[in-house]
Amino acid sequence: MSSFIINGGKPLIGAITVSGNKNAVLPAMAAALLTDKEVILENVPHIKDVETMGVLLNGLGAKLTGLDTPVIKITAKDLKPKEPDEKLVADLRASVLLLGPLLSRLGRTVIRHPGGDIIGRRSIDEHLKALEKLGVKIEIEGILNKLSVKKLHGADIHLTEASVTATENIMMAAVLAEGETQITNAAAEPHVQCLGRLLNKMGAKIEGVGTSRISIQGVNSLRGCSHKVRTDHIEVGTWAIMAAVTGGEINVHGVVKEDLLPMKAIFEPMGIVIKEFDSSAKFSRGTLTAYPAVKTNIWPGFPTDLMSPMIVLATQCRGMTLAHDWMYEGRMFFVDRLIKMGANIIVADPHRIIVNGPTPFYPRHSSSPDIRAGVALVIASLAANGESVIDMAEIIDRGYENLEQRLTGLGADIKRIS
Repeated sequence: MSSFIINGGKPLIGAITVSGNKNAVLPAMAAALLTDKEVILENVPHIKDVETMGVLLNGLGAKLTGLDTPVIKITAKDLKPKEPDEKLVADLRASVLLLGPLLSRLGRTVIRHPGGDIIGRRSIDEHLKALEKLGVKIEIEGILNKLSVKKLHGADIHLTEASVTATENIMMAAVLAEGETQITNAAAEPHVQCLGRLLNKMGAKIEGVGTSRISIQGVNSLRGCSHKVRTDHIEVGTWAIMAAVTGGEINVHGVVKEDLLPMKAIFEPMGIVIKEFDSSAKFSRGTLTAYPAVKTNIWPGFPTDLMSPMIVLATQCRGMTLAHDWMYEGRMFFVDRLIKMGANIIVADPHRIIVNGPTPFYPRHSSSPDIRAGVALVIASLAANGESVIDMAEIIDRGYENLEQRLTGLGADIKRIS
């Protein structure tokens, strides 16, 4: 176990380059299993979840090079018909993305229910129902899902929820299926768009990615290619909030303007000053004012992965903010740690809290329950005058690359201890 020790009260000032999108690189790595040719992924973040996915792929017979670099090369020529490592699947929610590629290449797989952050029930029923329509036979024994198929075939699939990973799994299963697949109520997040572009580079025939209706015409085989992973809009939003909460100014490079829009619509009324350039944006603190109600939504709504940092921002705004995340009933449970640091927060129910601000933060010893709550605690500690300790820093490492080194470069007083 490792911990961050943070001496807060210092404004963050300087420039930072945003990393590749965690939620884009993991499905891209899974997609490399769809071909026996080499797939090269660029702009890969050096984070724990990428390492875990890499070990999973190695265990299935894929060969990876450059796993600790920004460029990963994956060749799945000798894919093995074996069960993905149970412990690694339990640690990584994105392991569910192996279903589509393994069924396409091998016709069968056995995988336990995937794990990941403890932020609420995360069913894979939407995945299984869709795969059944594509011809997959499913047997469930406890936490094990046994899937097999003789030949995948196209189907019309309407998702009852616009699930990102279900959309991605269906895309990867359908690209080598016989006939045409239509997905309605599909997810449209930037990482889904990134996967669609990769698959088309590999020779897939996909139209409508980035909309709620995706059409996939199956092909006989896919080829290798090189693909640059999209930058992480969640990280962009995190740096923006850090600049505002600490009273600093951060110039973030690698910003995709269209990905900034859902955050900008909330951030600017809350007092974050945003100056946009061609591929960068400068964030600083204006007059922080409460936003009446911030509600997460599917893309292009406000992203659920930014709700925890946004709550920290709300504690520094004058007035009352209702924060509502209908997606995960465990997302708000970390706020007890913010309350101990001095925040004025009322928990209305598992999905909604009321934040009254502004309130100063006081240094405390706490621990990270999940990736996004962990970085929210880092932001609060950066604003607190004095020394804070955050245990379970390795959980934050799953989503943020070299966080303490990058924060140090912006003037933060932060170090890691084991």
